[in-house]
Amino acid sequence: MISVCMPTFNGEKYIKKQIESILSQMNDEDELIISDDSSTDKTISIIASLNDSRIKVFFHTPNTLQLKKKLGIYRIVAENYFNALNYAKGDYIFLADQDDLWSQGRVKKFKEILNNNILALCNYSVIDSNDNITNKSYYKTKIVSNSFFKNVVVSRFMCCCMAFRKELLPYILPFPRNLMSCDQWIGILGTMVGKVSFIAEPLHLYRRHEINASPTTEKSPNSFFFKIYF
Repeated sequence: MISVCMPTFNGEKYIKKQIESILSQMNDEDELIISDDSSTDKTISIIASLNDSRIKVFFHTPNTLQLKKKLGIYRIVAENYFNALNYAKGDYIFLADQDDLWSQGRVKKFKEILNNNILALCNYSVIDSNDNITNKSYYKTKIVSNSFFKNVVVSRFMCCCMAFRKELLPYILPFPRNLMSCDQWIGILGTMVGKVSFIAEPLHLYRRHEINASPTTEKSPNSFFFKIYF
């Protein structure tokens, strides 16, 4: 059984395509857990219109606008992921964003890799708002290591490209109170608990558009010393 955890917020423009790309690779016993952060557009009605029993929607306790501005987008997304993960029951747990697309064969490939690894991260292609591929293979070399310190200095973990075995879940939950990004938190804990693997084949279509929740693929502005401190 797999659990796919997806945080949502005002994702009406792309969410139907993304959910369909995920459901097409799921079995009847699998689940898509959606944690919605008080969407004000048609996100929830679009999800409901799919009428699929594998989709389970939970509502994240909304933050006030003032608090959201204080926390920043990374923390907000992390809290929404945290809410979804609390409901996951699968043996394999996948993380997904609301505006990307999954390549066919992705779930099968991940499950094969996770037989011998606690966590896996795949390469991805970059697409624009019209699904046109602008970069076929973003990573040209292996970008994750089983070394804790290497991953602290140069971390390329991305939640939307990761999946892990359920044995990792007790280690990553609850998220630290001041967690800024769950990507690095989950990835680095994976290296501490077991083996992690990088899948060089692009199995994910990462969408870059004008309303991305976070600039995940951009270079981190944080210094080496800040990374070590954090």
